[in-house]
Amino acid sequence: MSQHQDATVVVQLLSLRKVYGKQRTRVVALDGVTAGFGRGSFTAVMGPSGSGKSTLLHCAAGLDRPTSGAVILAGRDLATTREAELTRLRRDRIGFVFQAFNLLPSLNVEQNVTLPLKLAGRRADKDLVRRVLSQVGLGERRGHRPGELSGGQQQRVAIARALVTRPEVVFADEPTGSLDTGSAREVLVLLQEAKNLAGQTIVMVTHDPVAASYADRVLFLADGRVVDELRQPTSGEVARRMTQLGSWAERPGPDGLRQGAVMR
Repeated sequence: MSQHQDATVVVQLLSLRKVYGKQRTRVVALDGVTAGFGRGSFTAVMGPSGSGKSTLLHCAAGLDRPTSGAVILAGRDLATTREAELTRLRRDRIGFVFQAFNLLPSLNVEQNVTLPLKLAGRRADKDLVRRVLSQVGLGERRGHRPGELSGGQQQRVAIARALVTRPEVVFADEPTGSLDTGSAREVLVLLQEAKNLAGQTIVMVTHDPVAASYADRVLFLADGRVVDELRQPTSGEVARRMTQLGSWAERPGPDGLRQGAVMR
């Protein structure tokens, strides 16, 4: 990816570095990551345990500030944006889906989905809400509370909540990690549809080669760096690459530690 901001690139990471702690407790979580995520694309981010995947996602989404480098979204560098403006950017331009569904148990499906709009002081477009709930297959469950839904249905509520603000990019952190195979497939198809039908940009961290195969592209991290990339992946190809990365991460680094040992 080139270093300039392309009009088709929704989020661009430039020489991103994240260091936790100091001196003896110093942990390098990201080590000069440069990557771009195009409009209407679906990217999976994978790597051995502790390779920096979640740190990359959190920095890219403005949930954590990098030590150095830039995160460009909507012409703004999130790394240097003031907190109040950063909150507005996250609220208006970014959607989030996490492994834990983060639904409020006292609210019904429709209320959970429209909560981000309410918090932003925006009136919910009833037609849009109805359309999004229908898209995720929950049009008939709008009055149900989370406790009355399966895990897969709760994750679909979380996806609807992420989409209802019409964000430019949706960040998903292990969205199928706690779901059975059938529910996981439903969620992944929904993310594909968000890309194909609404032109959303999807960035998903996952450890599952099958989940990654639903993406257009897989970025592989090791030692806090992007070390490989796969386009139009199959689950078999992803699994093979991950096996290679796993052995790569076991090699000793210059400080004598396993290379993957210092990553989050």
